[in-house]
Amino acid sequence: MKKILVTGSNGQLGSELRLLSEKEKNFNFEFVDRSVLDLSSENSVKDFFSKSKDYFAIINAAAYTAVDLAEKDEKNAELVNLNGAKSLAAHAKSLGAKFIHISTDFVFDGNHNRPYKETDSKNPISVYGKTKSDGEDQVLEENPDSIIIRTSWVYSKFGKNFFNTIAKLAKERENLRVIDDQIGTPTWAGDLARVCFLATKTKHSGIYHFSNEGVASWFDFANEIVETLGYSCKVIPIATEDYPTDAKRPSYSVLSKKKFRENFDFQNVHWKQRLLELVKEVKQ
Repeated sequence: MKKILVTGSNGQLGSELRLLSEKEKNFNFEFVDRSVLDLSSENSVKDFFSKSKDYFAIINAAAYTAVDLAEKDEKNAELVNLNGAKSLAAHAKSLGAKFIHISTDFVFDGNHNRPYKETDSKNPISVYGKTKSDGEDQVLEENPDSIIIRTSWVYSKFGKNFFNTIAKLAKERENLRVIDDQIGTPTWAGDLARVCFLATKTKHSGIYHFSNEGVASWFDFANEIVETLGYSCKVIPIATEDYPTDAKRPSYSVLSKKKFRENFDFQNVHWKQRLLELVKEVKQ
């Protein structure tokens, strides 16, 4: 039976891949977290792969994603997002395993006013974005057959994310102030998991953009969450300058999915539809 290794097993994507694995009876999934495979430690990665490993594919769902913390913790962000990704790509190549690596819209500066293509120049404006950008370069240098999937605004019912934060705060407060001048696309981690699994079975390589369909600001996303949950909390739009953070965010990071649609047989849907389905699931 074909075996797929998934790193970052306790994160949003890892959790959704675990649910998906329960339905895929023709594949054997192995899920590992940092306690088993620590991407920030070269010795940990070497020790893990020193044992007999026979993988059909490796999905790297692990990353240093603390965007603001990374501004003061660049070394550790690099160890995971750059060195760890590079090492995994190299081991996948040596094993003949397909390597799927997740990246981010934060590799762009946000100065465009149309969806970013895979071929657009990168210019990250945060430490997190730079480490992910450099990680992409290292992955493709080590293992050109890899697939890198850039995504954006990932959310799910698992872990700490925008959906869970807004759902919690809207239940407790009368109003919320949310940024309205950063534009992107929410992506349900369940769809991203399905795309990753689909990618393991293709001969494609290189960089692909995937998010759900549609465009939104964080205010739009928050407002839709509150309304869909049926809460009375009022969402108030504010400017980025009214909510200062350590790391800069791209003001516009909508991703073009044209290349993805041309190469992958996947029925994508609008982000509002996925949000509605998730809320129904959470309420059950």
